Amino acid sequence: MSLINTFDPISEEILKPTHMVAPIENFPETVIVTFSEHIRALATTLFPAEEIGYFMAGVKLPIYAVDYRDKRIGLYMTVLGGSASAGLLEEAIVMGAKKILFFGSCGALDKTLCAGHVIVPTEAYRDEGTSYHYLPAGDWVVVKTAKKTSEILTALNIPFAAGKTWTTDAIYRETRDNADKRKRDGCITVEMECASVMAAAQFRGVECYQFLYAADCLDGDDWDPRILGQMPEGAHEKYLRLALEVARRL
Repeated sequence: MSLINTFDPISEEILKPTHMVAPIENFPETVIVTFSEHIRALATTLFPAEEIGYFMAGVKLPIYAVDYRDKRIGLYMTVLGGSASAGLLEEAIVMGAKKILFFGSCGALDKTLCAGHVIVPTEAYRDEGTSYHYLPAGDWVVVKTAKKTSEILTALNIPFAAGKTWTTDAIYRETRDNADKRKRDGCITVEMECASVMAAAQFRGVECYQFLYAADCLDGDDWDPRILGQMPEGAHEKYLRLALEVARRL
């Protein structure tokens, strides 16, 4: 049985997210999700925040309600990788999340995308396993919310690029030939979660949004780390504030 034949929309799940978590009263309907501990800590330092729950993912991951301007927005740090991120997303949906915004760094497959540039993924190439359990087999997951994300960023006067992304679950197997194939397919970025979380959200009937920011670059003879792991001073706060402002407008 091939991976691409695993989508089963008929029979019932054996282990359900409702077995692990329960709805939380007054859980924020709009939630932002970061991959950065630095950003999570900043959020609870810069804004009034209340811990309202947690996930268990090998470690305890707190969930916060953050008061930002006129809105109460949820926030949590997820785990790297599509499978883990989609699993925690499932639990957040059970708790009460209805609109979820993921934001984090990505690798650039186009060297003209400068370090730190904001990108809105429009389609995700499914080079991972999780999405095949949520949607019928195919090469791409369409990011149905990309238009709305782009409209918000435009209204905020944030320069951004929109384009296809390559979602892979094998960070150390991004080979030169595969990267070239994905570039020919039109991918401008590579990351580990987009296809998975978009597929899970579409299956569960909730709105999932995402913006990325370019960190390292794979478009060249050698890998260029650029700002990966060494974000400029103030950059974490800039992306946090942008995520909160986008979430406020969803």
